Amino acid sequence: MTGTERLVVLAEARAADATQRDNLREVTVRTVSEVLGELPDEVVLAPPHTVLKTSSGKIRRAASREVYEAGLVGARSRSVWWQIARLGWTGAVAQLRAWLALGGRALYGAYAWAAFGLLAPAVWLVTASTPKPAWAWPVNRAAAQLFLRLVGIPLRVLGVENLPRGAPHVLVANHASYLDGMVLVAALPAPCRFVAKRELSQSLVSRVYLRRLGAEFVERFSPQQSVADADRLADRARAGSPLAVFPEGTFRRAPGLLAFHLGAFAAAVQARVPVAIRGSRSVLAAGQWLARRHAIVVTIGVPIAVPGEVTDPFAEAVALRDLARSAVLPHLGEGNADAAL
Repeated sequence: MTGTERLVVLAEARAADATQRDNLREVTVRTVSEVLGELPDEVVLAPPHTVLKTSSGKIRRAASREVYEAGLVGARSRSVWWQIARLGWTGAVAQLRAWLALGGRALYGAYAWAAFGLLAPAVWLVTASTPKPAWAWPVNRAAAQLFLRLVGIPLRVLGVENLPRGAPHVLVANHASYLDGMVLVAALPAPCRFVAKRELSQSLVSRVYLRRLGAEFVERFSPQQSVADADRLADRARAGSPLAVFPEGTFRRAPGLLAFHLGAFAAAVQARVPVAIRGSRSVLAAGQWLARRHAIVVTIGVPIAVPGEVTDPFAEAVALRDLARSAVLPHLGEGNADAAL
């Protein structure tokens, strides 16, 4: 025995005579010693029906131990059943709390959708009627910040001073949630052009909104068109329009940074600014449509440039990809989802 554990035998007995009960204890001690190889610390002879059982007749050891520890062995049947009822009530309260928590999350998720539903149509109309992306950006930024405040999601932005001023650059951000685009709009003080998959241009609502916001649509499945898109994006960036790219291409429910696609680094623009978005997956993960309250932190890193000794375009893209990914990963609080890299 360790000093913190005790071997207690709880046995039911009808015998009331003291001599008979002493004999029963001796027999119990001898039997336990022969079976287990050690003596019990205590033998408790209890009235019938003290040892609790399930409906199928199996002994409820944990519940019987609680009756013993509560000092209710030998107490009137009513006291024992009161103890059992109290234990059952404790379990019911715990289950009720779990249901209330689940209901609270559902109500919060519904409230978040209601807040989005009130803001989104007005923002879309204003954006669709704005002739210049630079004019639409502050409206969307204010709306994104207002939404986050309404739903109680704190947004903290670090490293704003790292954003290049007046120099061509591409923002390279991890992609963890449906909210990432909105989070970047709320976090970035100056307009940028999002790089969006061409499939989003097939919907009138998303096409009009993203185009008015200055988004650039790219082809993911045609190599020839992808090359042309990369050249077009490079021209945009060199003209002074910062680009925002999610090089993972997609996101998933499980945490972890996915591999970065090379296409996001093929444009002939030297500076890449790594951006780490932390917490958005906890708010709204893939396949989840009810938001949860969780803080979001956006960390803008120091711009990354291609090392001077690298001159081959493909090698430049690989170098930028690896440098950007290495800069983003430490700020996420998540593992590496592609250990092969």
